[in-house]
Amino acid sequence: MYIFDNFDPHTFLASYWQKRPGVFKHAFADFINPLDEHELAGLAQDPRIDSRVVSLNPPAWQVTHGPIDDFESVCQGKWSLLVQSVDQHISEADTLIRMFDFIPYWRLDDLMVSFSNEGAGVGPHLDQYDVFIIQGKGSRRWQVGEKGEFTPYLPHPDLSQISDFEPVIDEVLQCGDMIYIPAGCPHNGVALEDCMNYSVGFRAPSQQDLLSSLADYSLDLGLFKKRYQDQGLTPRKNPSELASTEINSFRAMLHDVIDSEQFERWLSCHFSDTQLNQGYDPQHNPDYSLKEIAELFEQGALFERQPGIRPIYLAKEYTSEPLEFFIEGQAYFAPVNYVDAVCGMLSSPSWQYDLTNNNLTSLSLEDFWVQLMCELVNAGAWLPQEETDF
Repeated sequence: MYIFDNFDPHTFLASYWQKRPGVFKHAFADFINPLDEHELAGLAQDPRIDSRVVSLNPPAWQVTHGPIDDFESVCQGKWSLLVQSVDQHISEADTLIRMFDFIPYWRLDDLMVSFSNEGAGVGPHLDQYDVFIIQGKGSRRWQVGEKGEFTPYLPHPDLSQISDFEPVIDEVLQCGDMIYIPAGCPHNGVALEDCMNYSVGFRAPSQQDLLSSLADYSLDLGLFKKRYQDQGLTPRKNPSELASTEINSFRAMLHDVIDSEQFERWLSCHFSDTQLNQGYDPQHNPDYSLKEIAELFEQGALFERQPGIRPIYLAKEYTSEPLEFFIEGQAYFAPVNYVDAVCGMLSSPSWQYDLTNNNLTSLSLEDFWVQLMCELVNAGAWLPQEETDF
């Protein structure tokens, strides 16, 4: 369990979020590392997981992408092992990243974990996303500057850095401390000893990203097939001309897409897809029957949401309509009278069917909860507690 100590989300959002960088000493009370460097190295050997080693053996920088089998050969000089999306594979890491659920799930990207030896870092650089960096074991010196114009260069084809900048923050972080760096602020972190760092990154989709995803969604579902039609076409003096009225017609066609209900469904679908890389527990039973789920309910089984799962649904000011929610891009539905209960289940790390509250001693296989949980369990999104021990 993680507990914020010297950090208040309300104050942070009002004074820091996307405004200025900040250091929060003792942000976590009695911080416990959710994994160690040996477990991190084990993840870096998994071909499904994005990992890399960044090393500096002066004067040369080197980047080696995972899976990494021979650490001795690549971990030379001053080096850092960085592993993406650790929250999708380690339950304790998932618990840590959920401390930041005061920001909507759709903004949350992943938890990157790094281990560095003394003197290591990835050099001064810029990120185009907001990030919290929590100091685990060891210590690291952080320098952060204000937003400005910086010219990136590549000391290695897979490593972007910038020249020196004027820091407005120059602090050493110890275990349990945290730094927040807004998108576009230059920063540089250097390990003062062997240390672990936990980076909570947030999505900052570009127009290009969104257009690409919307196009894929449209093609997959066969949507937005309306074709252009001329309105009052007259003989054209210059056939090379694209008239302003025609441009406005095309613009209107695209506005129709953006103004449609399908646009809202796509957004929910898009942001629910964390691209888990099949990160579910491979040992779970993918073939639970409705009867087996009902029996588990009757036995009082606890169902736990799996690491990396972040459900998304459209905000509604009323509950007079069924709820449509998305998990990993898949749509699910809840009838009107179940909306509040389902929203509560989606926001909880674990859930248990309350037979007493429902005045039942046995369950019909037609029961909504039996059918919903059977779908979620067979998708690997929720699992009975006995299957969640990694």
